[in-house]
Amino acid sequence: MLGQLLLATSRSRLVRRSVSGFPLTRKVVDRFVAGETVEKARDTVERLGDAKLAVTVDHLGEETRDAKAAAATARAYVTLLEALRPLGLGGRAEVSVKLSALGQRLDDATALANAREICAAAQANGSSVTLDMEDHTTVDSTLGILRALREDHPSTGVAIQAYLFRSEDDCRELATAGSRVRLVKGAYREPASVAYQSRAAVDRAYVRCLRILMAGKGYPMVATHDDRLISITELLADRFGRSVGDHEYQMLYGIRTDRQQALAGAGHTVRVYVPYGDDWYGYFMRRLAERPANVAFFLRALGGK
Repeated sequence: MLGQLLLATSRSRLVRRSVSGFPLTRKVVDRFVAGETVEKARDTVERLGDAKLAVTVDHLGEETRDAKAAAATARAYVTLLEALRPLGLGGRAEVSVKLSALGQRLDDATALANAREICAAAQANGSSVTLDMEDHTTVDSTLGILRALREDHPSTGVAIQAYLFRSEDDCRELATAGSRVRLVKGAYREPASVAYQSRAAVDRAYVRCLRILMAGKGYPMVATHDDRLISITELLADRFGRSVGDHEYQMLYGIRTDRQQALAGAGHTVRVYVPYGDDWYGYFMRRLAERPANVAFFLRALGGK
């Protein structure tokens, strides 16, 4: 119930103003967000790279219906990628993009044009783009834009949310050579008509999707902090003859850093999802909704502990 409430408030303008204006909120946000500027993001990427961790960087921002704002988001990504280029990290520093921030709600053509600009800048770095998945109403549009992008940028990846009923079929469609799929549980408030509602049902759906991806010919990106799912991933990798180089783990910035280091130390590619920017509210609320421990951390910080 707490998680559903937090997901609901992630879209509330009133709560957004209240939370954003509370001085101590910044102390907690700093755990999950790398900073508000390109320079802060670059410094974080460099530090994580020195620790043998890969990254995917998200310029925070969500749904816009303004073409100028969408184009500005694309330019922000290009600026970020240009700042990262001197680090020479190549594919170990990619970017994650929400199509709604690129004008998807206006039309697919606007989002596609802006995404192509970002993909070209990433390619110049020897890197890639992964499309974040948003609520269920955007899935068909996102997958259509993915297909168009992959014509010129075949390494473009996409996130699939296991809690949607349709996701097993989407995984089957995407489990092909050259395809990069980030498998997540799902972080939006979805109706029972399209998504599993209980934690146990979502976990089972995640494992079913994971099995499809690990059995396929693509490159699975296993986004989880759950030790049980990490163990299942290792079992499936062994069953389907996968090595540490043909799949990776992804974890959020500021969460389970000890586990990130342990997996990287064992030879796995571990990619940290690094968000930055001043439009952090929606992302922050979804992180609180995902794990009760995050809420406890928030409350302790507000209490000055």
